[in-house]
Amino acid sequence: MSKTKELFERRKARVRTSLRKNAIGRPRLSVFRSGMHIYVQIIDDVNGSTLAAASTVDKELKGKLKTGANIDAAKAVGKLIAERAATKGIKEVVFDRGGYIYHGRVKALADAAREGGLAF
Repeated sequence: MSKTKELFERRKARVRTSLRKNAIGRPRLSVFRSGMHIYVQIIDDVNGSTLAAASTVDKELKGKLKTGANIDAAKAVGKLIAERAATKGIKEVVFDRGGYIYHGRVKALADAAREGGLAF
């Protein structure tokens, strides 16, 4: 494994460990960022199931977005996950940024999800 990948995995594990200590039964809003798209899931770690998911490859967003790899796309995904969480009755989550820095697309997604009604 490369040094960069190894450091990323260590950061991700460190973030997840601290989240599990502070979750207190709340589901986890997990972000995955690739070079072309951004994906987000709300995961119930107790049952090990995905409660809601959204991404830039969803049918609702694919035609509207110019690309899935910019801040505008991340904002759209944040709004969409907040809507889907509201339909499932989810209001509070813990934000799992993975190993990514809370900046740029990850921050834009989080801000849009907060504006959409999710609390974290």
